Amino acid sequence: MIAVEQLNDKQLAQLIGTDKYDEELRRRALALRRKIYGNKIFVRGLIEFTNYCKNNCYYCGIRCGNNKAVRYRLTQQEILDCCHKGYDLGFRTFVLQGGEDRYFSDEILVPVVAEIRQTFPDVAITLSVGERSEESYQHLFQAGADRYLLRHETADEEHFAKLHPAQQQLSTRIACLNVLKKIGYVVGSGFMVGSPYQTADTLVKDIRFLQTLQPEMIGIGPFIKHKDTPFNDMANGDLQLTLRLLAILRILFPYALIPATTALATLADNGRELGMQYGANVLMPNLSPQAIRNKYSLYDNKVYNGDESAEQLAGLKSRMAQAGWEIVTDRGDPKRRV
Repeated sequence: MIAVEQLNDKQLAQLIGTDKYDEELRRRALALRRKIYGNKIFVRGLIEFTNYCKNNCYYCGIRCGNNKAVRYRLTQQEILDCCHKGYDLGFRTFVLQGGEDRYFSDEILVPVVAEIRQTFPDVAITLSVGERSEESYQHLFQAGADRYLLRHETADEEHFAKLHPAQQQLSTRIACLNVLKKIGYVVGSGFMVGSPYQTADTLVKDIRFLQTLQPEMIGIGPFIKHKDTPFNDMANGDLQLTLRLLAILRILFPYALIPATTALATLADNGRELGMQYGANVLMPNLSPQAIRNKYSLYDNKVYNGDESAEQLAGLKSRMAQAGWEIVTDRGDPKRRV
């Protein structure tokens, strides 16, 4: 058996670069996940409330430089309507995700979070709205936000510079993650798999960074190109490599909440089920209004209806039950290492 926890950087890079041990990794990751979380799959209601973004990340379809994107913002009432719909469906975690939209200052976003907390006191509120000041993170936390997702995307400075304009810095991203931990958020981070110029060595740096950060949630997904970005002619990330890394992360972070991302389901019809087989234990069906789902286009061919939509929760439960998993709609808090 491969002692993943004891590998040095060179050995870990070699493991990442071969499919020789995939079945062993899968079995071990699955056994660990079942030992700690059983067969439970936690679902979160995803609300993509704005696709405006001040950043110009080269891989992202909602980058500010994409003048073909059809922009939208949900109002506070529209966001609350999504929460009401989700709550009635049984969701007890809401994920408010958006681009880094200057419109959603603390004056706008803090009351939204406070209203959700007051209306639904038993839910977990997760934010994924990028880099903000420590003061802003504190205000949002005090208003009732519990969790924060901020993927670092790559922990290699040289690689980060190839994916982002010069005004965006890896050091800023890392500082934000550390502040979020200090404030008391349940923190999630993660990275793309197969992004342009990525190597096994940069993936090792991603894993080592996560081992330092020790987030409670880890989100990874394959890079998928978008036609209206500078990376429109790059190859998509590899499904099997993503699954291998899911297993490695489950082994190294047995208590983490790890989603099977929409990007996995975009690459393969059974991507969600495969993700579960390799150690994932979270799904995030879409609660956003139907009319805007196709506008939150981070990459080409993103799935946003079918089992990805919250309205199809019953179908998702049935599909996962057939694969041996039990969908649960409670808060799904992370378990702590004992």
